Amino acid sequence: MTLAFVNRSENVILLGPPGVGKTHLAVGLAVHALKNRHTAYFLSAHELIGIIKDNIRSGRISRKIKTLQKPDVLIIDEVGYQAMEAEVAHYFFQIVSERYEKGSIILTSNKSYGQWGEVFGDHVVATAILDRLLHHSTTINIKGDSYRIKEKKKAGFYDSSKISDQQKR
Repeated sequence: MTLAFVNRSENVILLGPPGVGKTHLAVGLAVHALKNRHTAYFLSAHELIGIIKDNIRSGRISRKIKTLQKPDVLIIDEVGYQAMEAEVAHYFFQIVSERYEKGSIILTSNKSYGQWGEVFGDHVVATAILDRLLHHSTTINIKGDSYRIKEKKKAGFYDSSKISDQQKR
């Protein structure tokens, strides 16, 4: 909460299963940054993929990448829920690379770093992205059950014994 990571252009990566508060923490950090006169831009990875595709089609991808360099903090939520095509992964790399040591990224993901090759469709691209993201960063691994499911369990509406072992994984 000191926002020292923003002043040093470092990254914060929040990893964990769905429902443990990754997005909530990312938004909280972004709001705190805004209250302290920093700029921030929030988007989901799904939205970013769509923006990249649209800007490739319109020929404005270079301009969009420059736009994404402007905020002090760029928040990319839910990396890993949707796999990226090679061209999109390339531009995702460009965004990370252009921000490297110039602006902070807060990123949330439900995937461990070892699974990022699948997310980006290429282990080399994933390694290059991780290399830049992790060099000046803090990774926070959040473990636990989804708070949504916990509330359902408390209310008696959720019986985890009816879920198969395959679904639990």
